[in-house]
Amino acid sequence: MGIKILLADDHRLMRQGLRALLEEQPDITVAGEAENGKLAVQLSAKLMPDIIIMDISMPGLNGIDATSQILSTCSKSKVIALSMHTERRTVLEMLNAGASGYLLKDCAFEEVIQAVRTVAENNTYLSPKITEIVIKDYVNRIPKNEFSSLSGLTTREREVLQLLSEGKKTKEIAELLRVSIKTAESYRQQLMEKLNIHSIAELTKLAIREGITSL
Repeated sequence: MGIKILLADDHRLMRQGLRALLEEQPDITVAGEAENGKLAVQLSAKLMPDIIIMDISMPGLNGIDATSQILSTCSKSKVIALSMHTERRTVLEMLNAGASGYLLKDCAFEEVIQAVRTVAENNTYLSPKITEIVIKDYVNRIPKNEFSSLSGLTTREREVLQLLSEGKKTKEIAELLRVSIKTAESYRQQLMEKLNIHSIAELTKLAIREGITSL
């Protein structure tokens, strides 16, 4: 089955250009166009499109609120934002409203097609710049105590932790890492001091809990 699209943008030229390009694709059909958010809500209920490509700044009813209204009644439809806005608040509000994709209007047309097909397969598509905004917001929201307790370890210390949890002795670790026994012992001491753990049993429990090793 093909992908049925509804275009919602207050610029007629933008809609016409998108329609012409989208309809060149054999698996995509543009079922309708809306020049504002209210019409987008009405046409979504009538046409039941698979995907609505939604501008954010539209008169009467903006794309964020239109998205929220559409998805509350048309649960099978999906929304891809196509906007000039890159402000953090706008991006996050659109995604919180339920959008499955977010594209910038200066993106290449090939990216629009990629986004449509990705979202049609029940996945999410974000332009690289939007992905960066979302990741930064996510990281900033995580309380420090929710980061992994291993985040302060060096790569070598993580290696030592895994080897210790797998039952390796200091001499074996030294051989595997191609360092002296004294250096291997130093890694072990640094590791235990950083984690404030002083038994192999507790180190092993931590390594399993953090996914460093398995039972």
